[in-house]
Amino acid sequence: MSEFKLTTVEEFEAATERLLETGAKVGADSWQMRVKNQTPHCKFGESGACCKICSMGPCRITAKAPRGICGCDVHGIVGRNFLRFTAGGAATHSDHGREICHTLYETSADGNYKVKDPEKLIRIAKEWDIETEGKDIYDLAHEVAETGLMEYGKPFGHQRFLKRADKHTQEIWEREEIAPRAIDREVSCSLHMSHVGCSSKPEALVRQALRAGLSDGWGGSMMGTEFSDVLFGTPREMETEANLGVMVEENVNIVVHGHDPSLSEMICEYAEDPEMIAYAKEKGAQGITVSGVCCTSNEVAMRRGIPMAGNYLQQENVVLTGACEAIVVDVQCIFPALGPLSKCFHTKFITTSPIAQMPESEFIRFNSHTAGENAKAIVKAAIENFQNRKKELVHIPQMKQKASVGYSYEEIIRKLDGVTNSQVDDLGTTMPLVDCVKSGVLRGAVAMVGCNNPKVRPDAAHIELMKKLLKNDIILVLSGCSAQAAARAGLMDKEVIYTDIVGAGVRRVCELADIPPVLHMGSCVDISRMMILASNIAKHSGWTVSQIPLVGCAPEWMSEKAVSIGNYVVSTGIDTYLGVEPYAYGSSEVDGLLKGGIKDWVEACYTVEKDIDKLGDLMIERIEEKRVALGI
Repeated sequence: MSEFKLTTVEEFEAATERLLETGAKVGADSWQMRVKNQTPHCKFGESGACCKICSMGPCRITAKAPRGICGCDVHGIVGRNFLRFTAGGAATHSDHGREICHTLYETSADGNYKVKDPEKLIRIAKEWDIETEGKDIYDLAHEVAETGLMEYGKPFGHQRFLKRADKHTQEIWEREEIAPRAIDREVSCSLHMSHVGCSSKPEALVRQALRAGLSDGWGGSMMGTEFSDVLFGTPREMETEANLGVMVEENVNIVVHGHDPSLSEMICEYAEDPEMIAYAKEKGAQGITVSGVCCTSNEVAMRRGIPMAGNYLQQENVVLTGACEAIVVDVQCIFPALGPLSKCFHTKFITTSPIAQMPESEFIRFNSHTAGENAKAIVKAAIENFQNRKKELVHIPQMKQKASVGYSYEEIIRKLDGVTNSQVDDLGTTMPLVDCVKSGVLRGAVAMVGCNNPKVRPDAAHIELMKKLLKNDIILVLSGCSAQAAARAGLMDKEVIYTDIVGAGVRRVCELADIPPVLHMGSCVDISRMMILASNIAKHSGWTVSQIPLVGCAPEWMSEKAVSIGNYVVSTGIDTYLGVEPYAYGSSEVDGLLKGGIKDWVEACYTVEKDIDKLGDLMIERIEEKRVALGI
């Protein structure tokens, strides 16, 4: 056994407690305090049995009042709320994808943004029947971007990327009438259907929620992922570090946070500028350290090796170190609490998007035309803020782990080709992975995704589940905040395979392919990579997606985006396991559909179990059931 050692959740918590002591000295608020103030939560809201979509109410369903003023019963109310929750998530991720499309449209040979993966651009163009021969790469980029933008509002047809799915899955989508049309149409249709006086039938509302989710996963999110690769490079294996110890006390510390890589890429570019580094030294620092929080962190980690400071519930901690000169944010999952918190320290809280403006922040509007200028100004402002540190408040927990990241679909195929060179399609084959599953070396795989949620002991659900699954020879693919939990614990260090938490089969596969047992696939929009991986396994193996010994899991989910993601994962045929109850249990009909009924439609459904150990057992049982059904 090697000297490698995991970082425990208890160590995470001890580090946080020490930081909260600093916060208490300056009167800082924290999410831990706010959770206590908000507890207990409203049971009407949690069950989905409260309706406020018109001003006749709000209406709450009880035994005394079984219908709202319009006559809608609890099943219609819960169904409408679930659909609206999905629409919010689909809109959010898809709007991210739209911004990436616009950025691709603005590329030029001498501009702020360039095409870094022309081969992938050409592949997408050919997939969309766009002529590539003899075209300037930037003319092609603009044509592909414009075609992508049309996916949001085209009047006819379905999403172009649906053709990437295996034939069986496409047939299901057509048969069940959930194949998504224009992305904006599905979001708009969802809001229309759930308006007062429209749909109140649970089956119709849930079916539209699945279609809206698919418009995200196989539409907006997939374009966000694919075009980010074209712009910033398709991720390859990259070594980095994770946890708060990546911040450097002697350096100017800039933390990037949010989801859109357009901003963070530019910040990283200028933080590496020799002129800026010289300026930092002039101001008394030894250099500049950029680290990340949330999915922006995942984006720059897998393309640049930028260290990951933390995930969603760690965002306040980077400020509590007293060593953060600037936390620079774009969109999504940003605490408005960062404004008042930063005022307790010297930190600059810089917002950059008109979509995510917050009180007590410095707003520097970021766009593709002024991106270089904006990024340079932000880096310079952070450097100049270094001298304003309050030394008595500085404490960086000395804990960090090595992590191998950057396992895009293309990189996974490249790694598998290192085991056996057997071409099946343009990129390669997933058959070495399939063969490992058939032989029993691997029992199966779990795609673990999602957020942190104070309803679950933060990060514990992710990490304990991962350890349980690895012990049972189940390999993991991760994205979003779950990926950062794994990295911070040390589960993305290749050395972890030589500990007793990893089964012999997983160890053997990891040694052969030279990979960690937990594969970092990217940010939360990059769950679309997982759908491509699952679909291609189905194509290469002859199985359907629902037959693959694979399940999805979001043990700590919390956002509207997570509901949209869950809907497109189950609609693709992947059973999905949750550790937090959706706001749907107030209706036996909606709850019954989500946890079983939709299986008749899409061959997969949700399972909810708040006991995390039992959740792991249920996933293992399901994987073994699939193996038995396949006769392997």
